Amino acid sequence: VQLVESGGGLVKAGESLRLSCAASGVTFSYSSMGWFRQAPGKEREFVAAIRYNTDKIYGGDSAKGRFTISRDGVKNTVHLQMNSLKPEDTAVYYCAAAGSYRQSLTTLNDFDYWGQGTQVTVSS
Repeated sequence: VQLVESGGGLVKAGESLRLSCAASGVTFSYSSMGWFRQAPGKEREFVAAIRYNTDKIYGGDSAKGRFTISRDGVKNTVHLQMNSLKPEDTAVYYCAAAGSYRQSLTTLNDFDYWGQGTQVTVSS
């Protein structure tokens, strides 16, 4: 299984970024996918997840209303559109895939496979 993130970078507060995660080695159409992030000195935290049936879950107040997760079954890719970015969104963003059905999809243990991460830096 390989998950490759892209789309990170340095932006100013209020700007947008779209992260992508290309998945291979999994049956993408049946896999739930997620995004987590880890800021320096902090634990990895849940951002958003999307089930195979496109049901979406968002974590915390920071993501709701500003972030949107989506999936492309043709390209086996999951996206995270991030709008109105804030300096506190600065973190390494990780893509994750669940190898089987999980009811929760909001904790690290709900996912079996992880990408290497992509850095997002938001300046004030």
